Amino acid sequence: MPFTGPVEDRLAIRELLETYADAVTRNDALAWGATWAEDGEWSLPDYPEIGTTKGREAIVAMWLEAMKAYPGIMFEAWPASIEVEGDHARVRSYTSEVYDQDGLTKRDRGVYEDTCVKRDGQWLFHSRSFRNIHRQHGPKGV
Repeated sequence: MPFTGPVEDRLAIRELLETYADAVTRNDALAWGATWAEDGEWSLPDYPEIGTTKGREAIVAMWLEAMKAYPGIMFEAWPASIEVEGDHARVRSYTSEVYDQDGLTKRDRGVYEDTCVKRDGQWLFHSRSFRNIHRQHGPKGV
């Protein structure tokens, strides 16, 4: 079953995912960083030059640097699976990104495999692993 566990926890995790996406689109590092557990881990296996970053502070620093290459990004995410077991959850979500870079409009799609933890009543990303599904680059504005 792709959606299991208490509905209130699944809703809170969906809102965590939506908060993350909104913060990316607004380029809001404070809001984006608040979605991560202090001991979080972010893996980008399709980007070996980045690899895996550990710890919220390091993750936010890496994200701030990376976001310089994505001006005007529109980032959307939606869950495909949320499986809650107590204060832990496994989540799979899909992403769609549109941004202008180097004179081209780029449209990227990807998938996140996540673990979330509930700490002090709040769901946070404990680990996120992102993989590309499809990348499309066309003339700016297309």
